[in-house]
Amino acid sequence: MLTTNFLNFDFSNPFMNASGVHCMTINELDALAASTAGAYIMKSATPAKRTGNPEPRYYDVPLGSINSMGLPNYGFAYYLEYALNQQEKTERPVFFSVAGMSVSENIAMLKELQASDFQGITELNLSCPNVPGKPQVAYDFELTDETLAQVFTFFTKPLGVKLPPYFDMAHFDQMAEILNKYPLTYVNSINSIGNGLYIDTKRDQVVIKPKGGFGGIGGEYVKPTALANVRAFYTRLKPEIKIIGTGGILSGQDAYEHLLCGATMLQVGTQLQKEGPAIFDRLITELAAIMKDKGYHTIDEFRGKLKIIE
Repeated sequence: MLTTNFLNFDFSNPFMNASGVHCMTINELDALAASTAGAYIMKSATPAKRTGNPEPRYYDVPLGSINSMGLPNYGFAYYLEYALNQQEKTERPVFFSVAGMSVSENIAMLKELQASDFQGITELNLSCPNVPGKPQVAYDFELTDETLAQVFTFFTKPLGVKLPPYFDMAHFDQMAEILNKYPLTYVNSINSIGNGLYIDTKRDQVVIKPKGGFGGIGGEYVKPTALANVRAFYTRLKPEIKIIGTGGILSGQDAYEHLLCGATMLQVGTQLQKEGPAIFDRLITELAAIMKDKGYHTIDEFRGKLKIIE
C-alpha cells in the first residue's frame, strides 16, 4: 500500500530520517536500518571529524525544536566505510549526505564519492556556509548555479540537493530554473527555518548557546512553510526531479499532506529526535489508515493532486 518507487527502487514506504537526526554513530545508523523506515540517510559528513558547536545546542520546544549543531560528525571516511559495508548487505540504496563548510570541501568529497565504489544516492546540502558576510549557498543563486555546473562536470552518480526554505514566489521561480538545468535525482525541501530565537521565560534567557541563541527551527512550527516549498518545487521542476518532503511531520496526516503536495519520499527530523525510530511504526499505521479511509490503494493515486480554489 505504501510502496514508493524512487530511483527505480521500490521502497516499502516513503519514510526516512532527516540527516542529522539519529544517524551520527554506527549504532544509531544500525537502529535506523533495523527500523520500519523505508530508507535512511547518514549524518552530513565534513572532510574531517567535527565536534560541532558548544552545548547546549539543541532544545525541544513545545511546537518543535531549535538547534545550532555546527555539523558534528565523525568525518567523511567514517560514513563512506559504513555505506560501502551496508551496500554489500542489502539491495536497498544507501543515502549519503555531504555538507562541507565550503563549496570547495563539497567538491572534494563528491570527487571522492565519484571515484569510490559507492553505488547509493548522494545528498548535497546547499544549506551550508559560504564565505563570511555572504548568505548560505542556496540563497546565493549565482553561486548555486556555479556549484552545480562544476559538480556535474565529473559527478555521474545519483545526486539530490537539500534546500533551505524560500519565502518569495520569485525565488521559487529562480531556483527552479537553475535546478532544471541539471540531471538531479531529487530536491529535499526544507531544511530548518534559519535563525529563529526561543526564550526561557523563567530565566529571561535563550535556550541554546551558539550564535547568541539563534538557531534553526524545526517541527510543527515549520509545516506550512515546508508544504509550500514542496508544492512550489513540485509544480516547477521537471518530472524526473523528485521531491523529498521534510518539515513538520509529526503524524500520518502530516505525511499525507506532504505527499498530496507532491513529495515522493518523506524525512522526519524533530519528531524522530523526540520519539526515536519507533516513530516509523506509528507513522506507517496512521498514513495507511488515512489512505484506507479515503479509498486509496497506492500513494500515486493522490500524490501531487492537491486541489486549489478556482
